[in-house]
Amino acid sequence: MTESTHETAHFHQNWQQQLAQAFTTIDDLCRYLDLNSSDLPVSAIASQQFALRVPLSFAACMEKGNPDDPLLRQVLPIQDELAFYAGYSNDPVGDLPSATQTGILHKYQGRVLLINTGSCAINCRYCFRRNFPYADLQLSKQQEHAVILSIQNDSSIHEVIFSGGDPLLLNDARLTRLIEQINSIDHVKRIRIHSRLPIVLPARITDELINTLTNSPKQIIMVLHCNHANEINERVIHACQQLKQQGITLLNQSVLLKGVNDDADALCELSEKLFQHGILPYYLHLLDKAIGTGHFAVSESEALLLIAQVQARLSGYLVPKLVQEVAGAASKQYVRGG
Repeated sequence: MTESTHETAHFHQNWQQQLAQAFTTIDDLCRYLDLNSSDLPVSAIASQQFALRVPLSFAACMEKGNPDDPLLRQVLPIQDELAFYAGYSNDPVGDLPSATQTGILHKYQGRVLLINTGSCAINCRYCFRRNFPYADLQLSKQQEHAVILSIQNDSSIHEVIFSGGDPLLLNDARLTRLIEQINSIDHVKRIRIHSRLPIVLPARITDELINTLTNSPKQIIMVLHCNHANEINERVIHACQQLKQQGITLLNQSVLLKGVNDDADALCELSEKLFQHGILPYYLHLLDKAIGTGHFAVSESEALLLIAQVQARLSGYLVPKLVQEVAGAASKQYVRGG
């Protein structure tokens, strides 16, 4: 895919500038993709309920003129989001009961998750936190001291997970300060960062960010979120290579999504491409049942059939674990046939 002059200039800007120029309207995104929004089942109401946001770096990976592009399906607000699905809720994984204090989710033994921000570089339509009350529960600068103190006072915690939103939207100064404070806690062994930015906005992987991560004496694990092989272009590969070369462990988690990656060919291609570039396929999630996402659902029986097909074709280390998150469970649950 050949870049236009406009695209080339855009990609020479820093990550904040690129983020500021993300697509935020259905018409602008469709126009860029040579699509007529009036020919698509788009919904302005769905976009009002959960805003459209797509960086050019991700849109550039889409096939122009293809209304069924698997990357476009992940981000385009459509009428199906307004349909009612029984069993879907605003808190499908039980986040709210595990919010022990503002900014912290404490679901699993030995681990705490920090809601560092409510913002993302891209708004994925299947997001399980699309209805999360970030205004009440995200970690503010003023609350950092209390959160760090609570981790210091709980010696059972050996891993701190940065989540959100997307924690890599924090600026380098704040991210550095958070990591340095956690570095001072002896019983914490690892820092895990869950981020989609290396995939959707690879310009975020700057020298300053890498210095922040590599200067940490704690082991840094970065869990990426990539659902389809087409999301991995040369910029993404370069960003991930920079992280990998500095000893940062890269894992990937995907969500099994109808019309995006619900066939064995797509899943195998994704695993192969991830591993080729130093990223271990880690989890394949069944859809979390958040209101507005039911049209993405793939049944458990279909998922088991797909993962069996993948297992038959790939080496074991290329096969992600098929999991689902169950509210109140002590860990992610492996999905296995009965």
